[in-house]
Amino acid sequence: MSICQMCPRACGTDRTEGTLGFCRAPAEFLVSRVALHPFEEPCLCGKKGSGTIFLGGCNLGCVYCQNIAISRGQKGEKMTEDALEKAIFSLVEAGACNINFVTPTHYTLPLASLLEKIKPRLPLPVVWNCGGYESVEVLQALDGLVDIYLPDFKYHASSLAEKYSHAPDYPEIATAAIIEMFRQRGPVTFDSEGLMTSGVMVRHLVLPTCRKDSMDVLRTLASLLPASDIRLSLMSQYTPDFADKIAYPELARRVTSFEYNSVLDLALALGFEGYFQSRDSAQKYYTPNF
Repeated sequence: MSICQMCPRACGTDRTEGTLGFCRAPAEFLVSRVALHPFEEPCLCGKKGSGTIFLGGCNLGCVYCQNIAISRGQKGEKMTEDALEKAIFSLVEAGACNINFVTPTHYTLPLASLLEKIKPRLPLPVVWNCGGYESVEVLQALDGLVDIYLPDFKYHASSLAEKYSHAPDYPEIATAAIIEMFRQRGPVTFDSEGLMTSGVMVRHLVLPTCRKDSMDVLRTLASLLPASDIRLSLMSQYTPDFADKIAYPELARRVTSFEYNSVLDLALALGFEGYFQSRDSAQKYYTPNF
């Protein structure tokens, strides 16, 4: 943790001294929620839910973040490696179909160390559920430890990435990261019950007024990887409940059916397989209570 370089911001903060970098996370694991979560994609939920471990802090700070209570609010419990190990195996005992680390980027190296220790005893796939803003060099520490990569691919235009996530280099960083994830895991695989066991699923959230950028994201993704070898989760769940509607008035509404359906039509034309959301998913109800 000394002179932290774990994400592309490489802010050099010494988290062992209690100072906070962009992610606002301490050196210790800050765990905001450990629970079975039924609202992931169907192939990640199974009968009882995904075994989610929500980590506090975030290296993006999106202005519309639905998890802002934990991504910027430092809400959670500090855990040792031993305590986090016990939490992981409590999810196994509860019937989780995978172990799903949510917003883990700023803890990549200590999580890699923990996974090296427990992976031989862990009977479930490990999911890396991240914002896509990942360093390729740091991702390589997870090679062989993560089974399913679940990154966002948020923006094609650097202007939008800077405006909404304070990361103008996001498009090229996310592109390189997704290529590395696919290099590690290869084409998607599923078990006999339809649960995803390995591979890459890319999430994209369609934002108000950003229909054309969303379409550019899909075209870029299709040019990077064979559409049939990954899965796409195209989300319409954006809700203005968490956005700064004064500073960003364009985010003060939900996505229209036209906006979402036009992006969905392109996804199908490009040959993507995966998941789409009905309009009723755009509700605060689906956000975990932290």
